[in-house]
Amino acid sequence: MLASAQQALTAAQAASSAYGSSASFTMLPAAGEVIRRGQPLYAINGSPTLLLYGSTPAWRSFAAGMSSGRDVAELNANLGALGTRAASGDSFTSATKQAIEALQQAHGLPTTGRLPLGSVAFEPDAVRVTTVTPSVGQAVQPGPIMALSSTRRAVSITLDASQQSQVTVGDSVLVTLPDNSTAPGVVSSVGKVATTPSSTQGDNGGSGGGNGPSTPTVEVDVRLLHPLAAGTLDQAPVDVLITTASVSNALVVPVNALVALAGGGYALEEVNANGTHQLVPVRPGLFDDQEGIVQISGSGVAAGQRVVVPAS
Repeated sequence: MLASAQQALTAAQAASSAYGSSASFTMLPAAGEVIRRGQPLYAINGSPTLLLYGSTPAWRSFAAGMSSGRDVAELNANLGALGTRAASGDSFTSATKQAIEALQQAHGLPTTGRLPLGSVAFEPDAVRVTTVTPSVGQAVQPGPIMALSSTRRAVSITLDASQQSQVTVGDSVLVTLPDNSTAPGVVSSVGKVATTPSSTQGDNGGSGGGNGPSTPTVEVDVRLLHPLAAGTLDQAPVDVLITTASVSNALVVPVNALVALAGGGYALEEVNANGTHQLVPVRPGLFDDQEGIVQISGSGVAAGQRVVVPAS
């Protein structure tokens, strides 16, 4: 009977939250604020929810007698990183309890040695607050409190699904920022699930009345090689150029120098030394969309030849 009662008490403690049914927000961050390990995300009735680093969500209270688990291992690791003497491993020990008490004392909280459900939240790293839904003093209601993003600068591209096979992880990228400066990067992931934007969305994301077909897209993520080059903007539209292939020592001409032949293929209109013109068949290779040039090859072409380029 005593063992059963103890199990029931432990289960009740694990499911208990840090606040009651009648509660209000007493602290909320501002949009754009960066929150790091050990800092409060928000507070309810004066009790803060502290940010800790980890990938396992906080799904139960932390208290003596709880079972071992990855969440406990994350807690111990965080307590150690915050400078308290916590136990290692995935078990809640007396050292864990003492470390929690030290953490509570540092934040001016009652030193209970336990963390009720809702008193800590795990995220992989520091977070930036993008939006906050409630306001200070508002009663706690079901639903999201805030939206968070990583503090790491990254670029997300909506790519036409038909081009998905042309882009691979590791491709070089040049990102043009709102101030017209550029930052190099590499493709870090290429989506494998194509989605079609809602046909009711207008060109600017509003609720338009267009019913035209929408092109399926995949998401491509880019890692900036120099994240600080992105500046201080939390979000911004950018232009992205992806280099999907490259070649050395290539012959190139302006794209509009290519002449489409009636029987298929392409040629260049060469200007001879005596001023006469002739068509020289060529095979196009790689295109450089940014520079407006194309690689060419063929037995009749060489560096230094003069070709006709239509006026733009």
